[in-house]
Amino acid sequence: MNDSPNTGQSVLVTGGARGIGAATTRLLAESGFNVLIGDVRSDEGERLAEELGDRTAYCHLDVTNTESWVSAVATAERLFGRVDGLFNNAGILGLGSVMECKPEVFRKILDVNLVGIFLGIRAVVPALRRAKGGVIVNTSSIAGLQGYANLAAYVTSKWGIRGLTKAAALDLARDRIRVVSIHPGPIHTPMTRNFPAGVAAGQPLPRFGEPIEVARMVRFLFSEASYSTGCEFVIDGGATAGAVLELEPELPGMAVTSIAATLPART
Repeated sequence: MNDSPNTGQSVLVTGGARGIGAATTRLLAESGFNVLIGDVRSDEGERLAEELGDRTAYCHLDVTNTESWVSAVATAERLFGRVDGLFNNAGILGLGSVMECKPEVFRKILDVNLVGIFLGIRAVVPALRRAKGGVIVNTSSIAGLQGYANLAAYVTSKWGIRGLTKAAALDLARDRIRVVSIHPGPIHTPMTRNFPAGVAAGQPLPRFGEPIEVARMVRFLFSEASYSTGCEFVIDGGATAGAVLELEPELPGMAVTSIAATLPART
């Protein structure tokens, strides 16, 4: 990677070495973006940057560390001349109910998933102001839209991201910085490799999503969604649309005529 600034839109992607982050890095680079991959997985990040060529580079980024964030943003500005966006995507998963999740595990998940996003926003805003505006996309989850048993810390972190997104969107609007959250459902990634296939069986689209399907949404948010801020974008196969309830018309009391009989007469 040379140090000469490029004229394309420049984005920092956290958790960019694998899964949704890697798919988004690849799609953005193919679409003309400059991308700095931020991740703690150096080998995977460096391989991906080398594969994708001059529009991408890798830097080690621990999202829980303020100095690491400052260094990553400075690297992006040095390599690309400016920073136009942040895909705040790094996150971890931990199982456990409210009573089973140990306090230190709860704190660790919030530190990575929620505090890491807060630190990223704070670190990138000065660069976005210098660029006269930009976009921050925060990865939440459908676990930030509804509760799940045995995921106490994860659900808490993802709801927190949703609220932080709205607060940041209001705080940063005057700087022409849009802030939105994405809410993936079950997606085929290393994080979900041990999930049973039946997790998605009851959805209107009864399958796991692919990382590229989330990446296309992220690209849209960076390049097209110019009138959207402080809001949620859901990529979940319909998982949060509601329960699928199939009624048998012959069941007693469920015939159309019996339902109609209970309705008030029109006047």
